[in-house]
Amino acid sequence: MVLEGNPDVGSPRTSDLQHPGSQGSCILSSGEDVQPGEEPIKYGELIVLGYNGCLSSGDKGRRRSRLALNRRPHANGVKPDVMHHISTPLVSKALSNRGQHSISYTLSRSHSVIVEYTHDSDTDMFQIGRSTENMIDFVVTDTSPGGGVTEGPSPQSTISRYACRILCDRRPPYTARIYAAGFDASSNIFLGERAAKWRTPDGLMDGLTTNGVLVMHPAGGFSEDSAPGVWREISVCGNVYTLRDSRSAQQRGKLVENESNVLQDGSLIDLCGATLLWRTPAGLLRAPTLKQLEAQRQEANAARPQCPVGLSTLAFPSPARGRTAPDKQQPWVYVRCGHVHGYHGWGCRQERGPQERECPLCRLVGPYVPLWLGQEAGLCLDPGPPSHAFAPCGHVCSEKTARYWAQTPLPHGTHAFHAACPFCGAWLTGEHGCVRLIFQGPLD
Repeated sequence: MVLEGNPDVGSPRTSDLQHPGSQGSCILSSGEDVQPGEEPIKYGELIVLGYNGCLSSGDKGRRRSRLALNRRPHANGVKPDVMHHISTPLVSKALSNRGQHSISYTLSRSHSVIVEYTHDSDTDMFQIGRSTENMIDFVVTDTSPGGGVTEGPSPQSTISRYACRILCDRRPPYTARIYAAGFDASSNIFLGERAAKWRTPDGLMDGLTTNGVLVMHPAGGFSEDSAPGVWREISVCGNVYTLRDSRSAQQRGKLVENESNVLQDGSLIDLCGATLLWRTPAGLLRAPTLKQLEAQRQEANAARPQCPVGLSTLAFPSPARGRTAPDKQQPWVYVRCGHVHGYHGWGCRQERGPQERECPLCRLVGPYVPLWLGQEAGLCLDPGPPSHAFAPCGHVCSEKTARYWAQTPLPHGTHAFHAACPFCGAWLTGEHGCVRLIFQGPLD
């Protein structure tokens, strides 16, 4: 079989793919230019929305709620090398070499295009997906709206087994770029006949995965002045497109030439079933630490807030207890007005629903829920005091953090968007999606 090569496939617009590392976890130590005792070079961290710091079953290996991407001991990058036009029935034979990375585009039953890749010593790659195979560095499963999570494999999962890959430059400024699709166990990416794919103006190939990889870069960075950006779709070759009419439509959106696939601090990555937040090392320095969050909890409890009716002293429980049943001193809130009380069993409005209660102070009727402190520090925009709660779940964080997430629409299903609590994934309700907490101080 004679394959006709096209060396022009190495254009910068083509995807910069990489070989999966032999180690499963992304928390890797760097073996180059790092002396004993030194910290490895960190490219950034990925945080899965909806878990509040840890999976309910515990973070284990490659399946966890937060993962650091560190420079690998040895570069595992590959880059586009040669493009071949072959007969579709011969594709499997052409891809039989597991040491050769490639992307296969099936154009018809008789015609396919294969792009081969060669080693790139300047980049590392980290692959993300639902598969638990060794080439996946970060195993991600579906996060259900409403705070429920599916931590095991689900037959109805919409997350691809090989969802996406992140390529990081091994030299400063350690730029990270995201691409749709990841290599399988045979070091291949297949875009079948029904997948959205096309020839680019420069003669190369590009395509989209079935349910797509969406990215949103925040306006103004991930800081106190942040505002949500615009959701875009990332192609297999890392180009940026407007969204399709529906998640799996075969017709691609329009190319957005003035935007790139470079991840920024606060970039959101949606895999159609789970949403990830990218934090840079510089951005994490501005985020509160777990020690600061604990100090805020102790400071709030030291103020001895009281239930305005029962006059009992309220206190946020220690995160070490975990989120099981509410503590007897746990603060509860009426999410429509923000008045904080201790738990009581009266004021129910069954005609409005089992969760509806009437606030004894202002008479507003709405959900009455326990307050839980947000414990995933990487989701916070600033180290401000815990003054606001998301409605209706009751997770507490700073005002700027609450208002940012309350106005950030997250993809859901084939074409819907909903703002959600970043700590549990519950869809937000009410006019603002969050409420300012009104505590009553001690009477003495």
